Amino acid sequence: MRERTRGRPRNAAVDSAVIETVLRLLEEGVTIGELSVERIAREAGVGKATVYRRWAGKEALMIDVLRSLDEPQPEPPGGTVRDDLVVVLEFLRRRGLARRSSALLRTLITQMQAQPGLWREYHETVVTARREAIHAVLRRGMATGEIRADVDVDLLTDLFVSPMLSRAVLHAWRELPEGLSEQIVDTVLEGVRPRT
Repeated sequence: MRERTRGRPRNAAVDSAVIETVLRLLEEGVTIGELSVERIAREAGVGKATVYRRWAGKEALMIDVLRSLDEPQPEPPGGTVRDDLVVVLEFLRRRGLARRSSALLRTLITQMQAQPGLWREYHETVVTARREAIHAVLRRGMATGEIRADVDVDLLTDLFVSPMLSRAVLHAWRELPEGLSEQIVDTVLEGVRPRT
């Protein structure tokens, strides 16, 4: 016998309306600190209880707002470690270019950094998953002998990712040209190949 589902099914249109309302308010210059669940619910035309049924609080809602602007990281194709790393870095390069052209995304990221709990939650739910995908590629490279096995995987991830993030986020005036992903991957791989 099938177990009966409790309550009404979640309405995706309501979820979208709430997220779009938050994005609109942010575009209008409202800061994350100024947003309240009450205001979001009122502006979205839903009850406060409707918002709380979907999200535990404002932080959980803001994570979904950020995810709505975020493109999923492509799955590395599983070819050579070099090619997989290029796919990952090329995704970061394109995200960096998109962030530069998106005032809303820049504003949201900046405001989230000023909210330690929210920033930590974003890292735990979004950034950690991306790092784990890179770790899997690197561990495969160590197992196949393409990368030295004595290098710490976290450090190695930073060596590949940091140059791209530095240009994309910290030095927004620096170019993110075609071929940069390959250049970074080839340079780092040269230093971490097994010694003969």
